[in-house]
Amino acid sequence: MASPVRSKSMATVRVKRFNPDSDAKPYMQEFQVPNLQGTTLLDALHRIKHEQDGSLTFRRSCRHAICGSCAMNVNGRNILVCKTPLQGQLDRKGVVTIKPLPYLPIIKDLVVDRSTFWNEYLRVKPWLVPPATSPEREFRMSPEEVAALHNAETCIMCGACYSACQVVALNKKYIGPHALLKSFLRVLDPRDTIPGERLAEVGTDEGVFRCHTIFNCIDACPKNLNPTQAIETLRRLAQKRTAFEAARVERQRTIAGPLAAEPTPAAEGGVRHVP
Repeated sequence: MASPVRSKSMATVRVKRFNPDSDAKPYMQEFQVPNLQGTTLLDALHRIKHEQDGSLTFRRSCRHAICGSCAMNVNGRNILVCKTPLQGQLDRKGVVTIKPLPYLPIIKDLVVDRSTFWNEYLRVKPWLVPPATSPEREFRMSPEEVAALHNAETCIMCGACYSACQVVALNKKYIGPHALLKSFLRVLDPRDTIPGERLAEVGTDEGVFRCHTIFNCIDACPKNLNPTQAIETLRRLAQKRTAFEAARVERQRTIAGPLAAEPTPAAEGGVRHVP
């Protein structure tokens, strides 16, 4: 069969389609959309759904790269389609290929089942467990302690790093870079009272010692975070868990008072943005 004639004024969007209720296996389908300046990949998917095929299924919400719901695999890379220009993803023939996030069960078309992703997130208890007695005004954290936490807080839980991880592909019991980054956030927080419990949970062959340091999670993160660095820090802290617990107990005796002159143990190993 002859290939369709493609116009430079139009872009070809190849979408991986699959409906488990009616399809024997996934297949690729091509759609033509106007190749306009400023059009994002999400705009293109909306145009396809509204004008060509209403059955096309995908997730989206905020459209501002904050909610993380529109993470998809585009030309082999996991990205957020809401902030990605269509023109920047077209090959020489004016084609872009969009697939669901890999290594996760497909619910329909570009929508994947992220149950395992969220279960691993809950596994690390990502919420703060503060001291029983709170100060009258505020906890006093040093600039170093705040800097160690800040970038990890900007993770939007989009799943791009999780589904780009080769370890996840081979071992579904692996906690995953997203959850380990959030565990890091709490372990390094001087207000948290259970760092030893957290380190015991992640310091296993299903946690930080399962990571192969391939760096796919860094490449996939739309917020330019470095989960690998967080995992390396957790590895070091897990190996000296008892000493770290003792240091945390000592730190919390002063956390409601004036700041210490010297940096505290909780400031070790902040997660940086990747240039």
